[in-house]
Amino acid sequence: MLAIKDQKYSLEEYFELERTSEEKFEFWDGNVWCMSGASPMHERIVSNSIFHFRTILGRGCSVFGSNLKVKVPDYQPYRYPDLSVYCGDGVFETMGGLEVLTNPQLIIEVLSPSTEAFDRGEKFTYYKSIPSLTDYLLIASLRPHVTLFTKQSENEWVQREAVGLDEKLRIENFDIEILLSEIYLDIEFPDPPANLFPVDR
Repeated sequence: MLAIKDQKYSLEEYFELERTSEEKFEFWDGNVWCMSGASPMHERIVSNSIFHFRTILGRGCSVFGSNLKVKVPDYQPYRYPDLSVYCGDGVFETMGGLEVLTNPQLIIEVLSPSTEAFDRGEKFTYYKSIPSLTDYLLIASLRPHVTLFTKQSENEWVQREAVGLDEKLRIENFDIEILLSEIYLDIEFPDPPANLFPVDR
């Protein structure tokens, strides 16, 4: 994400920027960030995930990439998740002349070192304000590791993880099982730091 410096935007000015630009931007409290510029590894994981989820969900469910706007009540007006999933009919609202999805059931974010803390923390807190959301999936980009948060009640979410290319993770609300080998197809991970696991001598 790249912030546009030295300028505060009104919500109307932001909507005009979104309508007239080929880039996509997010807005918060007058500040605007450009959402372009992901790494090839990030985009490959996103592409793999879209194909994998469309394959295992089949007809009746929709899987969208990061160009889809999603309304987040506690983080207005909307965000651009890496993936958004819903089954049945999508419910859209018009904001500033733009169509925004209001009923995602699953949101997926591919983590990067610069955004991981925000995606796991504040952004997840904001996403919880979406009434339809039942599952939040985080996909690490530097190692084969996925984390699933599943809603149990208004204030309770259960966390489960899967680590390793041979692992799989079940998402009960969609009656599917995701394969990490498919999510990370053709991904070459960087070598871990040599001192990650120090050895006593």
